[in-house]
Order: sequence, then structure tokens, then C-alpha cells
Amino acid sequence: QVQLVESGGGSVQAGGSLRLSCRASAYINCMAWFRQAAGKEREVVGRYAYYSSSSPDYSDSVKGRFTISRDNAKSTLYLLMESLKSEDTAMYYCAAGPPVPGSSVCGSDYEFWGQGTQVTVSS
Repeated sequence: QVQLVESGGGSVQAGGSLRLSCRASAYINCMAWFRQAAGKEREVVGRYAYYSSSSPDYSDSVKGRFTISRDNAKSTLYLLMESLKSEDTAMYYCAAGPPVPGSSVCGSDYEFWGQGTQVTVSS
């Protein structure tokens, strides 16, 4: 069992920045950030895969504005959010999971989830 603890959410004006952190209780290869706005379905923000040369990857809605990084020594995944827009307002969740069995590839399903941290962007 891996526990994930997010932090760093808050309220910011449009155009501002926030950095979210997700500390994992154990090392795990595949991690991601998701978000869910009120009344909407959860969507992926970006994914991190330790063994992937193309990692991290981002959804089109945040590409160029958000940056995912990881500090392996601290088992912590970060999400730097810049040029924030009101439509970025959502609960942000960290997720993690092992790679697909028998491979080093990360799948689209994540076994472990954090409690979420709220991000509110005012225009």
C-alpha cells in the first residue's frame, strides 16, 4: 500500500502560479496528476513515468503552462502551475501505481490516490 499526501493548493488570481506537491510513502514508478472541477468528470493533467523517455506528458489544456517534476530522493512529485486560468479551478489529485505487469510501461489506471488539494483561480 502506497500513501500519497498532496499539499500546496490554495487560491490565486488568474495569471498567477502555484506548486503542488505529492509525497509518496514508498518509491513507485508511475505517477500522475488529475483534477476534477465541480460538476465535471475527472481528467488527467499530466503523467510521470520513471522509465519513459517521453515522460512527463501533459493534457493539451495545460501544455506549456504546467510542469511536472519529481524528486526521487524525497519520493515527491511536483506540479508547477503557471499562467493559471479560472478554468484551472478544480480539486487536484495525485495518483500512483506500478507499471503494467511484466513491463516497465505505465498504464492508464492508477491504484493509489491522494486526498486531493483544492486550487481556486479567480479572474
